[in-house]
Amino acid sequence: MKAFVMHGYGGPDHTRLEEVEAPAPGPEELLVRVVGAGLNPVDYKIREGKLRGVVSLPSPAILGNELSGEVVAVGAQVKGFAPGDRILSRVDKGRMGAFAELACVGASTAAPAPTSIPLVDAAGLPLAGLTALQALRMLEAGPGRHLLITGGAGGVGTLAIGIAKHLGATVTTTASPRGRDLVLGLGADAVIDYTTTDLTTVSERFDGVFDLIGGDTLSACFGLARPGSTVVSVAGMPEPRTAREDLNRGPALQALFWVGSMGVRRQAAQHDVTYRFLFMQPDGAALAELVTWLDQGALRLIIDRRYPFAEIGQAMAVLEEGRAKGKIVVEMG
Repeated sequence: MKAFVMHGYGGPDHTRLEEVEAPAPGPEELLVRVVGAGLNPVDYKIREGKLRGVVSLPSPAILGNELSGEVVAVGAQVKGFAPGDRILSRVDKGRMGAFAELACVGASTAAPAPTSIPLVDAAGLPLAGLTALQALRMLEAGPGRHLLITGGAGGVGTLAIGIAKHLGATVTTTASPRGRDLVLGLGADAVIDYTTTDLTTVSERFDGVFDLIGGDTLSACFGLARPGSTVVSVAGMPEPRTAREDLNRGPALQALFWVGSMGVRRQAAQHDVTYRFLFMQPDGAALAELVTWLDQGALRLIIDRRYPFAEIGQAMAVLEEGRAKGKIVVEMG
């Protein structure tokens, strides 16, 4: 089968399309004929080696963290799925493998595919959707809660706006003039133009913040959150809790994250705000919930563009530019 394979850490020249042996499903896995694969910043961060202390991978390794497709075979202990089922999955983090014609996914990470959109497009939902949902649940999104979501026009941001609105929250987001109409169309109640507005000058205070940008934007978010509230980020430094609870790792990584996150935790404490780094977990049941909302029309999945599998290298280059509005997906053909 064809797969997009990483040979060691580095730039785009460390990846290529090549023929590899097809995988065989384990007892709790599904073998899937991949129809679509979603692209995410974590894909090139893994290739660059930025997550080597967090995600352990073989070398060479097939990249790709989310997919949609048709079940070809099921493991002996799998219940609830059968050959011919159309599914989507945020694959297990230690395995990846979505950028291939065939992939194995844990049955617990899979959900029936939506019926309201093309199967190839459904590949853009799992990682971004679960990231947004888990962050918003940490922030207790719901009626009476006014939340700030930074980077609202991106893959995670577009879904986060829709989920937050579906849960009943009021949403302010940041976007450029190019993304303004998009985020308003998704239900955002207010938009801060980050190209002309210094976030540190914003007087509004929010009941919680979901940060997708990091850096100076994350620093500003602590001053925008009400005292006693929480700032959740996927772009800041992991905390010791991330190593202990999310990665099940010992004191060495906990100490590394403690030192690395010291500055951001200090900023949070200065504003009487709790900082939480989100290390999203695959969850088939939560993914099924997102699919239901999508099919009911409560959510919109924004696809920026589609590429054939043969052009996945070009698709990754566009992703790395950081200008996509919504998700980029690859169609396996």
